[in-house]
Amino acid sequence: MKLVNGFKLMEYAKRNNLVLPAFNTTNLEMTYAIADGLMRANLPGYIQISSNNLRLSNPGIIAEIAADAVKKSETPIGLHLDHGKSFEDVKACIDAGFTSIMIDASHLPFEENVKECRRAADYCHFYGIPVEAELGALRGKEEDIVNEAECKTDPDMVAEFVEKTGCDTLAVSVGNVHGLCLNPQIDIPLLEKINQISKVPLVLHGGSGIPKEVIWEAKKHGLIKINYGSDLRKEFVKTFGQAYEENHNEYDVIHLSIEAVEEVSRKAQELVTMINEH
Repeated sequence: MKLVNGFKLMEYAKRNNLVLPAFNTTNLEMTYAIADGLMRANLPGYIQISSNNLRLSNPGIIAEIAADAVKKSETPIGLHLDHGKSFEDVKACIDAGFTSIMIDASHLPFEENVKECRRAADYCHFYGIPVEAELGALRGKEEDIVNEAECKTDPDMVAEFVEKTGCDTLAVSVGNVHGLCLNPQIDIPLLEKINQISKVPLVLHGGSGIPKEVIWEAKKHGLIKINYGSDLRKEFVKTFGQAYEENHNEYDVIHLSIEAVEEVSRKAQELVTMINEH
């Protein structure tokens, strides 16, 4: 199967009452592992990469790897830009063949956030690609950026933001956090209120650490996509770390890489199954 357009992927999820996981990749091994995990589970989702992680490759390389990774898939898998930091990154990913885009201008004042998101949406929609935008801020570490302040999404700003940006999904801050060092405290009543106002489905970043029961509840209130990065990266790094601790002269990169792919695939399969077993 080819990489699936984000609009079609969301339609598939809605039709089958599913939440779509979006798993962060960095390199070839992680990309193949994520695709394999989704295929093993026979459940849909996204391979995604952030602007920050594209420093190690480029949109064209990741798109080519992802397209090859899903060739044998019989379940829909999309390729998403996570935390796109500039219009230039958005354009490069669209041109490379990404099937879904996030523009992250949430660090900017409201009107500037709207302006940047609208520009990205206009470009992406020309090619029939959906756009995710973010309103609010999460505590924790996202890539190289550490944010110690939490700014929950203000429901009173949601309708205007969605209308003016033209976004197709809305990433919200409702007590979710980035990384594994903080405990998420999801405010379900706030999520419910936002969902009643928002005309588009909702997205949670920082899925690692959120109990499955909370995700099942969030699913009742507009959640269509949830991001996972730390859980999978931990499995990847752990494989090499354990081998080094056991033998400081370890150098067998190929076998360790194959083992790491297996561990990440297993975790991806576990997570996509968990969020959709209820």
